[in-house]
Amino acid sequence: MAFSMGNGQTRSSLAEINITPLVDVVLVLLVIFMITEPVLQSGIEVNVPKTRMVKEITQQRMVVTIDRSDNIYLNDQPVNIHDLPGKLRAGSSDAAHQAIYLRSDEQVSFGNFAHVMDAVKQSGITNVSIVTQPMETKGSGSGK
Repeated sequence: MAFSMGNGQTRSSLAEINITPLVDVVLVLLVIFMITEPVLQSGIEVNVPKTRMVKEITQQRMVVTIDRSDNIYLNDQPVNIHDLPGKLRAGSSDAAHQAIYLRSDEQVSFGNFAHVMDAVKQSGITNVSIVTQPMETKGSGSGK
């Protein structure tokens, strides 16, 4: 839109959109998604055990999951326990330095958990992190 100044000059209005707040919101959303993405790794519902010492997941790794019905998954894909060592080896170029996360429902028996651990060890992977969730703390002034 042009305005006439009366002396023959025309001046156009400057309509600018301030995108700084938009960039701020987008960056905050990006940070939130980057932090929560490893936690949302698997769509398989597993009630992992609660522990006091929980380390935040910071690296992207393969995830082996045992659900309540003793079904085994490798990165959301169902897998037979006998095929697990081969699939873990195929997913890694250097199994000795490969690290994986092991998620298990708290209702899974120790025997089934041990069988899956044995299958993981057969693949040559020795760095296994067991996924847990933090215990809920009672009031901070409980005196215990």
